[in-house]
Amino acid sequence: MKANRLRLSIFISSLALIAVLAIQIHWIFRTAEMKEELFNEKANMVLTRTTEAIGSDQAACQEIGACLKEGEKAGTNGPIQLRNQEVRKIDSLLRHYMKFYNVEIKYSFSVAKPSSAPRFDDARFNKSLPFIRTADFELNLDFPDKKQYLMAEMGVPFFSSVLLVVVVLVLFWRTVFSLKKEKEISEHTTDFLNNMTHEFKTPITNISLAGKMMTRDQNLKQEEKIRHYSGIILEENEKLRLQVEQVLSMTALERGEIPMQKTELDFHSLLNDSLRNVRMQVENAGGTLSVHLNAEQTIVFGDKTHLANVLCNLFDNAVRYSDGAPQITVSSRNEGQDLVLEVADKGIGISSEYQKKVFEKYFRVPTGDVHNVKGFGLGLAYVQQIAKGHAGSVSVHSEKGKGSTFTLRIPHV
Repeated sequence: MKANRLRLSIFISSLALIAVLAIQIHWIFRTAEMKEELFNEKANMVLTRTTEAIGSDQAACQEIGACLKEGEKAGTNGPIQLRNQEVRKIDSLLRHYMKFYNVEIKYSFSVAKPSSAPRFDDARFNKSLPFIRTADFELNLDFPDKKQYLMAEMGVPFFSSVLLVVVVLVLFWRTVFSLKKEKEISEHTTDFLNNMTHEFKTPITNISLAGKMMTRDQNLKQEEKIRHYSGIILEENEKLRLQVEQVLSMTALERGEIPMQKTELDFHSLLNDSLRNVRMQVENAGGTLSVHLNAEQTIVFGDKTHLANVLCNLFDNAVRYSDGAPQITVSSRNEGQDLVLEVADKGIGISSEYQKKVFEKYFRVPTGDVHNVKGFGLGLAYVQQIAKGHAGSVSVHSEKGKGSTFTLRIPHV
């Protein structure tokens, strides 16, 4: 119920931000239209005042009329060629009135024969070419930089407001994803603490029982019983020590507090030492272990202890997560500059949705098939950290119910 309310809140908040962004964009376009209308009105006033000034100058009108007649004789239907004196006069008037109406923009003009019934106040506009007609001529203005001028007139605040809304929207979603990630980490941490409690509880209980038996048993002087109870205490104490060490080493490794003592070593020799232990586990469980060591270049530059722990983790997972008798295949080969180790099993497998998460700290596959398997969810996270520390990598390919294959890559020397 709480999760549904959270999702609803995120959805409504997202819609609200998107609506604000849409409204802001709408007003930007509306402002652009208003700016263009205002610009056209100013251009209209400039043309009107310029035409009035030309109309009041009889000599200029006669000169323009003469030019129009010459254009008619030459069969010119478009703009006519004015004499330099008239060009300068019209340009001077346009500059004056554009400055008067605060229109600072590049322009060009032309004069042509009127193309409709003469009306002195017949001012018409389209988006790029305002013009005005009189009884004698048609004066046209062209603004090649009109779009850039209008954009500049709108100013930075309009566009910065949209940018700010977009930034807020992006940050909102980043916050949502961060909260989701934190929630997952919190859930994994809770599972880890629960697992750790159960893992620690068993050896502590066994140590306590063995200690009580040693104090209550009347026949404690018998060496066989003393060795038996002492052995239980030592064995359970060692389990506790290893579990605590695993947790502490993972935390210290992430902080960079565990230095790696790297030397040149034979990876196959290290691999064979680890295989002796896993072979006994597999045989005791009635399973099979196939080994195919095909790599020819086996010398790597690495930390012997950490690499041995990596191999133990991979083999231990293959045994623990096998369904019934373990069937494990271990193989090595060279690919380019890497030594590649594959550990394959035919166990319960991992669903595709969890395969990228198995290397996350504290994560354990949430399925009923593996809930009885002990562990903190630190093993594969440790493997990945050590692989990265050796400039290598680890990956998994798995199918639910068919098994998993873990691939470790480490550069060879």
